[in-house]
Amino acid sequence: MNDCIFCKIAAGEIPSATVYEDEYLRAILDIAPAHKGHTIILPKKHAANLLEADDEILARILPVAKKIAKALQEELGCDGVNILQNNGAAAGQSVFHLHVHVIPRYEGDGILPVWEQGSYAGDEAALLAQKLQAKIC
Repeated sequence: MNDCIFCKIAAGEIPSATVYEDEYLRAILDIAPAHKGHTIILPKKHAANLLEADDEILARILPVAKKIAKALQEELGCDGVNILQNNGAAAGQSVFHLHVHVIPRYEGDGILPVWEQGSYAGDEAALLAQKLQAKIC
């Protein structure tokens, strides 16, 4: 897409602090990081979100996220790492080019919201699981 900023970054048209690149992906330091080292993985082929992305690209993202997470822990000594993908505006996606965040985390940093845990009543979970299975299979 001609007007997609992440397409331009992934293609190298806009300068970035690149930490990883291969034929399919570019991973860059986020310019507005939750913590220093916050990295975003960008597919070079445009897809607005997870639902539009090729399975081949999706299969390549998680191994790269793992490499980045290990590097962040070794370099920064962070206590943990979030691997996060916001899919759709309701989920917090603000740039509509699939991207995955790898965020270093530290005990008590409070940077990401924690949701209030809900629950299912009776056999509600089993019924929903059954409906989802029918759609997935």
